[in-house]
Amino acid sequence: MNHQSNTGRDSYSCEVCGLFFKKKHNVDIHMRTHTGEKPYSCEVCGSSFTLKQSMLRHMRTHTGEKAYSCEVCGTSFAQKQNMLLHMRTHTGEKPYSCEVCSSSFTRKQHLLQHMRIHTGEKPYSCEVCGSSFARNYDMLLHVRTHTGEKPYTCEVCGFSFTQKQSMLQHMRTHTGEKPYSCEVCGFSFTIKQTMLRHMRTHTGEKPYSCNVCGSCFTQKIDMLRHMRTHTGEKPYSCEICGSSFTIKRSMLHHMRTHTGEKPYSCEVCGSSFTIKQDMVTHMRTHTGEKPYSCQVCGSSFARKQHLLQHMQTHTGEKPYSCEVCGSSFTRKQSLVQHRRIHTGEKPYSCEVCRSSFTMKQSVLQHMRTHTGEKPYSCEVCGLSFTQKQNMLRHMRTHTGDTVEKIIVL
Repeated sequence: MNHQSNTGRDSYSCEVCGLFFKKKHNVDIHMRTHTGEKPYSCEVCGSSFTLKQSMLRHMRTHTGEKAYSCEVCGTSFAQKQNMLLHMRTHTGEKPYSCEVCSSSFTRKQHLLQHMRIHTGEKPYSCEVCGSSFARNYDMLLHVRTHTGEKPYTCEVCGFSFTQKQSMLQHMRTHTGEKPYSCEVCGFSFTIKQTMLRHMRTHTGEKPYSCNVCGSCFTQKIDMLRHMRTHTGEKPYSCEICGSSFTIKRSMLHHMRTHTGEKPYSCEVCGSSFTIKQDMVTHMRTHTGEKPYSCQVCGSSFARKQHLLQHMQTHTGEKPYSCEVCGSSFTRKQSLVQHRRIHTGEKPYSCEVCRSSFTMKQSVLQHMRTHTGEKPYSCEVCGLSFTQKQNMLRHMRTHTGDTVEKIIVL
């Protein structure tokens, strides 16, 4: 329908919704939003479009043509709009601001997605399980957990991933590329997020807080794990014996007690371990490294746990108490062993004669009566003993000292 505007020029209105346009051609194009007409088709794949310009842009996905180039870095783009958005990475322009928290964004779409943090809106739902998401992209990634689809494959080892970003990060394990560096110590990382977490070791920042006890953490995952100490949740269960764990890694380590797998080996003596940290700690028996030092007396230890136990000799703290007799201990293991006095439990048995013992160390010492092994030797005369304590007593025959003095020396 033709109308006369206030300026004396003709204007054209849509007969369906009443919108006005300056040109009849624009009305004709707009009408396609009502009729669904898509008169322009791609000759390659058959996709249809309402606008000729949209079809031409689409054709570039087949031809690979990138007609628009960034004047700063030379990166090319198939669409002018994408090039203009890219330019903001150089200019720092962020024209879209959040009215709630003032965060700024380079794209309007990113602002709209951000606003859902404040509104709680999650408009995209999974048709399988009903989980809701703020972004369509996150929902599509989630759906792959149901379909098992992993469309991104590593060209080197064939490993597949649900996300392109995960595949690109994985590729760095082959190339050795570590593009993200710490500005403080120069340490390099394959993943930006890992570098940002590392930076907190320098800044001391702990942005994640427990809402129960107030403990703070540098990583969100550590805070979530900590929360399980309050809730008692143990979401990871062993399929063999049913034991439950708060951390998945602990469950995987436990599984090796069933499989016998010991994937970490000492390069010096060949000893194998189920946990990498145990192998690292063992290596210190060869290197002599003792990285944990007491700030009171300067004593050094190969394990952090041993330092913490040692510190109790200065503080007098005995945090572990027997519920039966009230005896207190500096170590939890000592309490566990002590309780066996009350229960009569002897969980360690000799495989030869079936004698039982309350402590593992006792059964190991007992086994030497069968094997004849005497691992402790006198440095003066060479006499060997099954127990260290007996060797120290023997040493007094040479030195005339007490056992305690020999130990200190």
